[in-house]
Amino acid sequence: MTKSHDVSFEITVNGRSQAATIDPRSLLIEIIRDLGTTGARVGCLTGDCGACTVLLDDRLTKSCLVLAVSAARANVTTIEGESSSTTARLQEAFIANKAFQCGYCTSGMIMTAIDLLRKNPQPDEAEIRHAISGNLCRCTGYDDIVGAIAEAAKKLSAKPNEKPG
Repeated sequence: MTKSHDVSFEITVNGRSQAATIDPRSLLIEIIRDLGTTGARVGCLTGDCGACTVLLDDRLTKSCLVLAVSAARANVTTIEGESSSTTARLQEAFIANKAFQCGYCTSGMIMTAIDLLRKNPQPDEAEIRHAISGNLCRCTGYDDIVGAIAEAAKKLSAKPNEKPG
């Protein structure tokens, strides 16, 4: 049921333009999930954990800190909408390195790593740790996550006839 103060707007999530009618106080994470995209997680709702991390017009964004209406006509990319070779390598590396346990933080970690590797294809350990410092993991610690991102970066930067590291 639409309330008199609700607003309607268009938003593009993972390349699909959608109409939405929401309470203007709704957060971007809420509308993303209401539209059926559940890879971005609702965590702390204060921007501390990073579970809700998405790309908003190609900018790394914690979607719990953004009002949904401010993303009108924007392009939102969640983990489900990322299909690059970088994403595939990161997912493979996370599995190979056992860089997750419960998986709650994983989509936010991978989105953060995607953004890092786009900006810096060959980060060192300190740069990786700095990049993921806004994402919390309560299960694995961070060594396996850092190792997974480093492995993915190494494989992505390897020349076609060269075996990575």
